[in-house]
Amino acid sequence: MKTIKYIFLMIIIATLSFSCNDDGGTSVLSLEDGIVPNMQKDASTDAFLDLIKIENGEDINISFNADVAQGNPTSSNIVGIYRAASGPVYNAVLFNDVSLPGTFTISVSDIVSAFAELNSTDDIALGDIITITTSFTRADGRVLNIINADGTDNFSGNIKNSALFTTVVNYSVSCPSDIGGTYLVSSTGTGCCGVAPITNYEYTVTVTDNGGGVYSLSDFSGGAYDGLFCGPFGICGDASGGDVTDVCGTLSGSNADCCGDNIEFSGAVNTDGTWSVDVTSGFATVTSTWTKQ
Repeated sequence: MKTIKYIFLMIIIATLSFSCNDDGGTSVLSLEDGIVPNMQKDASTDAFLDLIKIENGEDINISFNADVAQGNPTSSNIVGIYRAASGPVYNAVLFNDVSLPGTFTISVSDIVSAFAELNSTDDIALGDIITITTSFTRADGRVLNIINADGTDNFSGNIKNSALFTTVVNYSVSCPSDIGGTYLVSSTGTGCCGVAPITNYEYTVTVTDNGGGVYSLSDFSGGAYDGLFCGPFGICGDASGGDVTDVCGTLSGSNADCCGDNIEFSGAVNTDGTWSVDVTSGFATVTSTWTKQ
């Protein structure tokens, strides 16, 4: 099994070698020149940038571990890509010429100081995301950037989805979130193809906290597809689960149903803890109330 994993890793590195086209040259990089990082969040520190603490003037810290998963860089930098929710993308070197593996800690004030476009913590806004990864220099002086200056990936999907390593860590600007649990969902809505509408259709959904404001739902539509389609047609609807993100009480997510149609999940966490949710797709339009049990 270990041999198979190493063979798979070398195939991925080969893909990286062909995808590193932002290295200052025009030649194709050879297999042995590919360099891949492994980045992991330190579970003992925050998994996101807490907007409430920032607005209260607290200088919070985040920590992460960085290592070289494959390759032999002559020097390594830890870099940050700041994606503002309003659209702009900023770049900065967070730690210069570091030794890997290593654990690194950075504060909000350090982030502001690192990015020339950020004048103060007032410029940090809800929905902003800072991506942290590496920039490697090879023996011939060429630089391998994992993320391009415009914020796009400079590596293939095979590397991004690999279970062997994680190339980046992301920290979103959000609020503390604790909405996991079991919910009774009451839905009202209509489907396509002459299916009778549902009114106050009830279904139980398990919401699992994955950390950082991301939650897995045991049923992505809160049972709405089961109520609309399973009875008349005996099909699955979207009985499989999916993920939603909570950003300071605003819920959002996207998932495909069994027919390949995209389901959009949007909603809000109310002051009493209930959720008000809209689920829409080409097959259904549903509103629902989620009540924690």
